[in-house]
Amino acid sequence: MQPAESTPPVHVHAAARNPGIDLLRGLAIVLVVFNHIGLRIPLKKTALADVLPTWLLSRLNYNGYEAVFVFFVISGFLIAGNALRRWGSLGQIDMRAFYARRFARIMPCLLALVGVLSVLHLLGVQDYTITRAGQSLPRAIVAALGLHLNWYEGQTGYLPGNWDVLWSLSIEEVFYLAFPVVCLLTRRRRVLVPMLALLALSMPWTHAALSGNEIWQEKAYLPGMSAIAIGVLGALLASRWQAPPRTLTLLAWLGAIGLVAVMLDGAVLWHLLHDGYLLVLTLSTLCLVLVSQQRQSHGAGRPVRGLGWLRSWGRLSYEIYLSHMFVVFAVVRLFRLSGADQRLGFLWYLLALPLCWLLGAAVERWLSTPCERWLRHRLAKSGYIDTTAFNAAGESGATP
Repeated sequence: MQPAESTPPVHVHAAARNPGIDLLRGLAIVLVVFNHIGLRIPLKKTALADVLPTWLLSRLNYNGYEAVFVFFVISGFLIAGNALRRWGSLGQIDMRAFYARRFARIMPCLLALVGVLSVLHLLGVQDYTITRAGQSLPRAIVAALGLHLNWYEGQTGYLPGNWDVLWSLSIEEVFYLAFPVVCLLTRRRRVLVPMLALLALSMPWTHAALSGNEIWQEKAYLPGMSAIAIGVLGALLASRWQAPPRTLTLLAWLGAIGLVAVMLDGAVLWHLLHDGYLLVLTLSTLCLVLVSQQRQSHGAGRPVRGLGWLRSWGRLSYEIYLSHMFVVFAVVRLFRLSGADQRLGFLWYLLALPLCWLLGAAVERWLSTPCERWLRHRLAKSGYIDTTAFNAAGESGATP
């Protein structure tokens, strides 16, 4: 049986980083950080409520879950797109090389985080100690490394915040464990695409079906995998389609309007569409990702001036995502110990945000990049992968 795409494998460097996609990821990770600070220091209870509407402040604080779905779409798009560039078609994917690349990217930071959290738990450090009945440190470690921490929380309740962020990684990496296998079994696009489309369109129903368990509904595998599938479908579309300028303009407007509508007035969309609002969110994200990719391919993907700081958040999104709760807990603890006026709570965001970025940058410089390079070198010597195009396109998604 011949693969769906007849294009031979392409052994070229991965695409350069896309500034538009980095900008979108930067926005998403900032919203995640705002969410985790806002659960503890709500902006609507600060002096900002005197000058800004409380609904806007609430939306700034409570879009963290939606931001993770943005990461899922970007992850599917980037990883499938890179696979298409490396091997020419998803039906020719090198399963060993695919897994080796994911291992090299994900495991160093994950192992380090689990190790640090385990030590903090054993030392009894507040905010890091697992105390809920039915939970234990060994079981949390197994859940985190076994990629089912989302299921574990759904069964036993929330873990401390720095463990809790790993729920999205469980969803993403289980998807990528199955992804090359499914691609090699289906081979043809006309088989793979309907399967991905069915998974993508099932999102509202799979999310709604779990309403009896709030934690599991939020963190179940299928809704998150549906968002990743939308990203993969976008990569397949982008590999065959060059959109005319007017179409790109239309997609940009649709994506921007949809994303703003979800982020700023999600309650109205929920009233109208219920769980279908997640499709609006993910399809809007895909529109913006496609526009960014097409503009870069046309040589028109120049970065927007003045937003380099936000793009840098996007470049460091995986490292910031895994490490930011250390900063959040420390800043919130200082805020409470200082007896600061709740109305001045917004000022503590100005401390937390740069510290989150600095910690993420330190993790990237001293841990994730050196370890990934070393692992890729070792895996290349073993014949699993080549060492070209090291992390050029930023393959992690939510992971973010």
